[in-house]
Amino acid sequence: MRAEEEMMNLIIGYAMNDNRIRAVYMNGSRTNPNAPKDLFQDFDIVYVVTETASFIRDESWILHFGDLLMIQEPDKNDQACGERTDFDRSYSYLMLFTDGNRIDLHIETEESMKERFVSEKLTLPLLDKDQILPAIDPPSDVDYHVCKPTEAMYAGCCNNFWWCLQNVAKGIWRDELPYAKQMFEQVIRQELDKMVSWRIGSEHNYKVSTGKMGKYFKIYLPASYWELYKETYCDSDNYSFWESIFKTCKLFHMLAQDVADHVSFTYLIDEEHNMMKYLRAVRNLPKDAQKIF
Repeated sequence: MRAEEEMMNLIIGYAMNDNRIRAVYMNGSRTNPNAPKDLFQDFDIVYVVTETASFIRDESWILHFGDLLMIQEPDKNDQACGERTDFDRSYSYLMLFTDGNRIDLHIETEESMKERFVSEKLTLPLLDKDQILPAIDPPSDVDYHVCKPTEAMYAGCCNNFWWCLQNVAKGIWRDELPYAKQMFEQVIRQELDKMVSWRIGSEHNYKVSTGKMGKYFKIYLPASYWELYKETYCDSDNYSFWESIFKTCKLFHMLAQDVADHVSFTYLIDEEHNMMKYLRAVRNLPKDAQKIF
């Protein structure tokens, strides 16, 4: 597997020798001073070009970066599905190479660059032939820091968590696994993860990022919380599904109380008590039941 230095020399070296490329910058985890470094980090690269058409018309230039294992062209896919795209302004190539390296390479015109360059604080200029890149501060992940919740945000999270659990419960009872699982993983977990992030943020003065999709939860949560969080995942068996639901409820209670204590909000415990009563009833409900209570 080619080392980071070799890949960067390859990326910048190609740009220096191609007159169509006038500037290069990088964003993503490799520019984040707080992101853990490992061999799976992408090279998120942007080439600012005089025009995009020649790159798209003859893509043999891609072979300069190595032997491809797989490539994705999301703009082409979007256009094929009927979405509006403007290849004349920008185009992206997501490339995985046979040595394991990955480059997400975006080509864009100077006009397109000026609209987005300063909006992403994890941006690091690498090459500027014509001094067209605006001046920016050193890369920072401040835009990804956990934000302190308002009381309305906190109350809404709690309410939606407890309310939507009824949908999970009835999905299990009806033997509608896809519905129950998606309601649990796409709705309930979203609210749980919000509370996890707020809890972590409160412990670090809201100057920390929990990472994309909570990938840094394990780093920042207390060990006992993390062990319980792991138990919120389950298989398709109804028994383990119900066990994970009640573990999720236990964890949410702990997190919500912690956050409420930190920001002086009120946790409406009656919502929890009432929904827990409902969940226990549905879990023990016979398949031929005519009433819940």
